[in-house]
Amino acid sequence: MCADRLADIDFVLTDIDDTLTTSGRLPGLAYQALERLHQAGIVVIPVTGRPAGWCDLIARLWPVEAVVGENGAFYFACSRQGGMIREFAQSAEERREGRQRLDRLAKTILASVPGARLSADQTFREADLAIDFAEDGPRLNDAEIARIVHCFEAAGAVAKVSSIHVNGWFGRYDKLAMTRRLFSERYGLDLEKADRNVIFVGDSPNDAPMFGFFQNSIGVANFADFFEDTVTPPKWITQKAGGAGFAEVADAILCAKGDARGGQ
Repeated sequence: MCADRLADIDFVLTDIDDTLTTSGRLPGLAYQALERLHQAGIVVIPVTGRPAGWCDLIARLWPVEAVVGENGAFYFACSRQGGMIREFAQSAEERREGRQRLDRLAKTILASVPGARLSADQTFREADLAIDFAEDGPRLNDAEIARIVHCFEAAGAVAKVSSIHVNGWFGRYDKLAMTRRLFSERYGLDLEKADRNVIFVGDSPNDAPMFGFFQNSIGVANFADFFEDTVTPPKWITQKAGGAGFAEVADAILCAKGDARGGQ
């Protein structure tokens, strides 16, 4: 990716699992990359499938401006006056009804796909159901993952595959739709017009809407594991995987902007 493009970046959007993290852990160099971007005045926004409980902590404690969670079910941001702003794609009643349907669907999926399990973070979720196929236990094979997706879709739910979970929900929203709303409500920006100033970094098929939309879309090196399963791949791939790949992107942006810290 050319330096001229990188020098125009004002917003960094990033997935978390296997993009910021490596082997399930957040390495110091990735967190330092977040801090260096923040100190340079670049707005960092995680866009993740992780749950509301995690996103509350991330919005409060990480050097980020906001976080889009549960694949676009909401965005959270700490206000400048203090306190948490929480904006959801669906009403509280819609979320309650969806939860009841998802709880029933969870029983069907677990009975239909031996070895599938609820994600350990399911308790902290507001709007979706996360079925773990790789995070806490043996990785399921591709046929078993496909059966999980089929169960969601047969019930009329949306299903998205990440590097560790199949996430499903009732409703027509995704990461891109909520990011578009966040930019409008928090920054007064039309995402189409701001596109040249935004970069997105991800790693898996559920990032496809973001890869397809942003002209500056980057996959960390481990995206290669999903290349054949992604309809819309990223425009560029880093040399390094996971958190090291994200740090590689941050370094390139900071160098292009003339920040001496980017070369460290």
